[in-house]
Amino acid sequence: MARALRTLTQLMGWSSVAIGLYHVILGNAAIPGAASAGTTVDSWGRFMGASFVGYGLAWLWAVQQRPIPARAVRWLAGVFLLGGIGRLLSLAVHGWPHWFQIVLAAIELGLPPILFWLADAEERTQRSEVKTPAAAR
Repeated sequence: MARALRTLTQLMGWSSVAIGLYHVILGNAAIPGAASAGTTVDSWGRFMGASFVGYGLAWLWAVQQRPIPARAVRWLAGVFLLGGIGRLLSLAVHGWPHWFQIVLAAIELGLPPILFWLADAEERTQRSEVKTPAAAR
């Protein structure tokens, strides 16, 4: 479980950085169906892309810790879940978005419970290793 946590944490970090940079560089063109949304949405999207880069860097910081801090994983997963809830609110108010946004919503709603469950995997492993004498291993 600790290995799964480490892998997912690293994947969250690098994918968030890549997605964020993609939005910073492409602006509206990075959002399906928003290419002609105008300069205000383009500015907002590039800013949010930079924020997403920072979010990814926070995941990468967490994966460099030994053990990965459960509290950081829970907070970061909670932010991700909040994004998925935001997509649900948009769906309720405005209807169905582009199909790719639905895929993203499924990931944003489905992955956080797994991360919440795995959050303390490395801390638990470390605690059990401390309790087990070296000679008994």
